[in-house]
Amino acid sequence: MHDRFLRACRREPTDVTPVWFMRQAGRYMPEYMAVRKKHSLMDICRTPELALEVTLQPLAAFAMDAAILFADILLILEPMGAPFEFVAGEGPVVNQPVHSRADVEKLRICDPEESLPWVLEAVRLIRRELDGKTPLIGFAGGPFTVASYLVEGGKSSNYQKTKALMWQEPETWNLLMGKMSEVIRRYLRAQIDAGAQAVQLFDSWVGALSLQDYRQLVQPHVSGILQDVMSTGVPVIHFGTNTAHLLEAQREAGGTVIGVDWRIDLPIAWDRIGPDYAIQGNLDPLLLCAPPELAVERSRQLLDQVGGRPGHIFNLGHGIVPTTPVDTVKAVVDAVHEHRCG
Repeated sequence: MHDRFLRACRREPTDVTPVWFMRQAGRYMPEYMAVRKKHSLMDICRTPELALEVTLQPLAAFAMDAAILFADILLILEPMGAPFEFVAGEGPVVNQPVHSRADVEKLRICDPEESLPWVLEAVRLIRRELDGKTPLIGFAGGPFTVASYLVEGGKSSNYQKTKALMWQEPETWNLLMGKMSEVIRRYLRAQIDAGAQAVQLFDSWVGALSLQDYRQLVQPHVSGILQDVMSTGVPVIHFGTNTAHLLEAQREAGGTVIGVDWRIDLPIAWDRIGPDYAIQGNLDPLLLCAPPELAVERSRQLLDQVGGRPGHIFNLGHGIVPTTPVDTVKAVVDAVHEHRCG
C-alpha cells in the first residue's frame, strides 16, 4: 500500500514527506462544483456514492498521500435533536440553539450506526475503492467546536454566548460537553470499524479559549474521546487553530499526531509538543492563493526547517479556501514530493 502517510503518523522514516490538505475535496475544484450544480452539500453527505465520488476527486487531480472522508462536522447534531441547515451567505444555522440546562437535557446520545448509517456506508465504499492504494482518514468535530455552533446558533466571531454558558452555568456546560463527547467518541469508533485507517478531531475553534478555560472546561472531555479512540491502535490527529498557547495541553489530552497552524514555527511547536508525537502542518492556507512560486518557496522553507525528521505530515494550518487556484495546489504537492527526506 501507498502508506507514506501512515508511516509518518507512527514517526517512521519515509522516502518523502507525505502531504494532504484539509478541505482538499471542495469548492476550489471544478469537478466538485459540477457535482454541486446538481446536489446540495447535505445531499452529497447523505448519498454514499456521491461522497465517494467527491472524496476521490483530489486523488485523481493531485498526488495526495491520504484521502479524507467528505462529510461535515455538524452531522451529529440532527440525530442529537438539534437540526440545522446551510443558508447561502451565512453557512450553517442551527434552528433551535441550546441556551439552558433544559435544552441540554433534551439532547440525545445517539448511536452512529443507527443515526448516521450513510456516513459509515461512505467510509466502507471509499475504503473498498482505495484499499491497497491510499489510506482513508475519518473525522469528527471537537466537542468545543461543535458545541459552539450549537450554542451560538451558527458561526461566531467571539463565542460570547458559548463562553457565557461556560462561565455562568459550568454544570450545564459539562453536561453538554459530556453528551457531545460521548457521541463524538462513538462516531469516531464507528468510522474506524467501517474502515477508516486514521481519524482527525477537528477542534477548529478551541484556540478562542484561554489555557485556564481549556484545561478546566474542555480538556477533560477531549481527553476522554482521544484516549479511548487511541486504544484502537489507529493514528489519531488532534487538530485546532490558533492554539500556540494550548500545545502542551493538547498533547496531554491525547493524539498520536498534533496539528499545528501557521502562527507558530513548526520546529518550535514540535519542541514544545515533544519527540514522541508526530506533527501535521503548517502552511498558511492563503499562501495557496499567492503567486505559485512564492507558495512553492515557502513550502520548501518549511520542509527545510523540519530537516527530514520522521513524523512530519505536510498540510495547511486550516482548510483550503474556495478561491485557491488548482494549479498552485498541484505545484505545492509536487514540490513537497520532490523534497527528499533525510
